[in-house]
Amino acid sequence: MKEAIKNNKKVIIILVAIILILLIGIAYAYLRTTLEGQEEYVIRVGTLDLVLGEDNELTLEKQIPIEDSEGMSLNGFSFSLTNNGNIETDYTIYLDDIPLDEGETRMPDSAIRYSLTRNDEVFMTRNMTTMGSDPNRRVDFGTIGIDETINYTLRIWIDYDATTEEASGKTFKGKLRVVATQPVGEEVSTVLLLENIPKENQYDDGTDTFITGEDPNNYIWYSGKLWRAVSVNNDAKTTKLVTQWNISATNYDNDSNEFEGSYIEEWLNDTTEDGFLGNLRDYQKFIVMDSKWDTTIDDSSGLGSSEKPSGTSTVIDPVGLLNKYEYQSSYYGLDFADHNSYLNNGLYWWTLTPDSLSQINLIQNTGNPIKSSVLGRNGIRPSINLKSNVKIVDGDGTIDNPYRLKGDNDTNLSGTLLNTRYSGEYVRFGTDENNLYRIVSHENRIGTKITSAEPLKDSGTFKTLAFGNSEIYSSTNTIGSFLNGDYLTNYVGDNYSNMIEDDTSWYLGTVENGASYKFAKYIDINMSGYAIITDAKVGLLRYGELMAGQFNINDNNTFWWTLTPAEEVAVYYLSDLGGVNAYGLYYSFGIKPSLNLKSNVVITGGNGTKNNPFTLS
Repeated sequence: MKEAIKNNKKVIIILVAIILILLIGIAYAYLRTTLEGQEEYVIRVGTLDLVLGEDNELTLEKQIPIEDSEGMSLNGFSFSLTNNGNIETDYTIYLDDIPLDEGETRMPDSAIRYSLTRNDEVFMTRNMTTMGSDPNRRVDFGTIGIDETINYTLRIWIDYDATTEEASGKTFKGKLRVVATQPVGEEVSTVLLLENIPKENQYDDGTDTFITGEDPNNYIWYSGKLWRAVSVNNDAKTTKLVTQWNISATNYDNDSNEFEGSYIEEWLNDTTEDGFLGNLRDYQKFIVMDSKWDTTIDDSSGLGSSEKPSGTSTVIDPVGLLNKYEYQSSYYGLDFADHNSYLNNGLYWWTLTPDSLSQINLIQNTGNPIKSSVLGRNGIRPSINLKSNVKIVDGDGTIDNPYRLKGDNDTNLSGTLLNTRYSGEYVRFGTDENNLYRIVSHENRIGTKITSAEPLKDSGTFKTLAFGNSEIYSSTNTIGSFLNGDYLTNYVGDNYSNMIEDDTSWYLGTVENGASYKFAKYIDINMSGYAIITDAKVGLLRYGELMAGQFNINDNNTFWWTLTPAEEVAVYYLSDLGGVNAYGLYYSFGIKPSLNLKSNVVITGGNGTKNNPFTLS
């Protein structure tokens, strides 16, 4: 176990020098638009003045790691951007490495925390690895209007959980770089409703315009996940999205059908290292943080009978679920009996609409709403509202070429550390038919947890195994012995196996009927300590974990084990229809390996999508 600096009784002197240099003057912004059938292009020029604060150097010395609350009290480094030009300008602020002096050793980004304040609003407090890696370490991005000034304060400090190995005697030096370009792309709402979705696939209820039909071109790729655009608010021009597939599965709650305070609300809005919201890319830039979710009771039966909810019960959250009426609205112009809306993904998944005082509306695999107890363990399709200024910069909205959003459409990622990327992105890993994986999270803060994109196959057939003779996973029980032996040799191979951390902590907390998903990892719902832990090189996903969902009903038609005990001699497995159930240890189910890649694994190609996954070295 690595020794944490905070546990040292002596004072450790660490120099962290941040030299933030901005060139004051003119940055030229260019727009190059190639016209169809012409070799000519349009160039426009504007000016962007970069104005520094009084001090352009921030130095931390003789410091020890501190809590985030203390780091937020630091003065930080203040600077501002002012656009004195005649056009609005897109900009991106990067934090680049500065060469160290002789004898100095660079501190890894994983040992540094930062906070960014923009126009007096605390924009984010995160580990520096979330910025990306040099030279693509992104502090912020956006559009600055004519005569607009944006004020920033950047604070950095040594992570309270940094280890001696990571930070003792190390130095970090960096400089700010601003890249300015002419704005490109159009707002999401404009592309969807005015340019791409035909009027016969739109339904305006006076408040929102819903996208309808069997398979409209409304696919959007954002933060490693495939989404469907559901509706556009007529006034605010925000766009509601829902994930195409179930990101995970849990029970709704234990005794209440109210969304506010439920287990599922907590799961969706969890900002920890392995939480859903916490793993969305720059979520404060992309999504409406005070979205209103209508949770009004609807006790109607079947499709076609739901009325627009009255708004008598609403919840304010960044992330929610679709309600029953929103799901029904996608059927406008279709035959309800056919259950052929694009929102029917062939799986079981929760809505946020109560059916009565004790039940929730659940969408079946057939596409029909049914009543379900809150104790049921079903799929989760998170929903968000994109801000009105989010722009589409690529794609055509089809499943093979989904829309790409400005700020989430990276190119030339070769040399970037994998541990700076996002949950859901695809990576090429392993051999033959089992060589596609997805990022789960950065649970250990330094590496990248991945899982196979689908359960393992042998010659096209899903491989199955019994769990073992105990509900407690280990590297020596039946499934653990396979994963830490034959799997590494014959399904991964030496080149990839060397990228895997030799020991990962796997959390084996028991989640009894009606208990919170948090017990799979933590001792209590306050997340104040870890449940039972075992160490192994390879493990499985746990109950309620990110990416523990079904992602293709046509291909993933098998059950597969998690590593979470439900009770004595029973372990949870994910069903082929997206729900979670518990079964005895001697039944044979599919296997989705999970493992932590080392912090020095780098991307050598690809863009992280299913059609172009990252390649690694």
